[in-house]
Amino acid sequence: MAQPTMEEIFKPFMSQPVQDKAYVRLATANIGAVIMPFMIFYQQSAIVDKKLSPKDVHIARVDTIVGSFVTQGIMCAVIITTAAAVWEKEGPRNLNSIEEIADVFSTHLGEEAGKVLFSMGLLGGALVGGLVVSLTAAWGLGELMGLRRSLEYKATEAPGFYLTYTLMIAFGAVVAIMYPNPIELEVFVEILNALLLPVVLGFLYVLAYKALPEEHRIKGSYALGVAILFSLCCGVALYLCILETIDAAV
Repeated sequence: MAQPTMEEIFKPFMSQPVQDKAYVRLATANIGAVIMPFMIFYQQSAIVDKKLSPKDVHIARVDTIVGSFVTQGIMCAVIITTAAAVWEKEGPRNLNSIEEIADVFSTHLGEEAGKVLFSMGLLGGALVGGLVVSLTAAWGLGELMGLRRSLEYKATEAPGFYLTYTLMIAFGAVVAIMYPNPIELEVFVEILNALLLPVVLGFLYVLAYKALPEEHRIKGSYALGVAILFSLCCGVALYLCILETIDAAV
């Protein structure tokens, strides 16, 4: 198995090939995948659905911080390990399809074990993504239309909520089946997420700065730090989106 050294892991960070169109496209998509607008809306609605109160703010923050580090740590570990395994075996290589990615695991773990492991990871990610997007849409539309919108209700008690949830899953399944290249579809969706990021984070900041009860508002140096961090994320996302648009036009 691949065992990259710390130097091999961190050295590429010192030279970012921003002139490479494929790299810019993937970097833009990665921002949209990591800071996904749907996740922000999902968490807000989930907190309401769980009926958390102001006294639960601390534990909710801890839960979010721990979850963020654990999930991103796992993601980084998978990316680094997979990249190192590919590099060790074949050198630089583009992976443009599900089959090619699965082959990387099969080469090192054996055909059956590699396919099973990759399928489990793909299925887990798909289930989480499907739940997040579908529930977010169902909660959001339910709030907009004044419908009952909670997982505590049965389908007969909140038909609009469950109908929206089901239709979103069905729509996503149809698009995924009909689109010829799932990788290309995934990258496009994540780039769209990156483009929407400034709007979502902008409204989130305004809510945290002005709309929350006084005791829960972000203030002072903390508010400034959050503003700088949000601005950096949005600035990088917009910059990469502009580069991607220019490259696509050329």
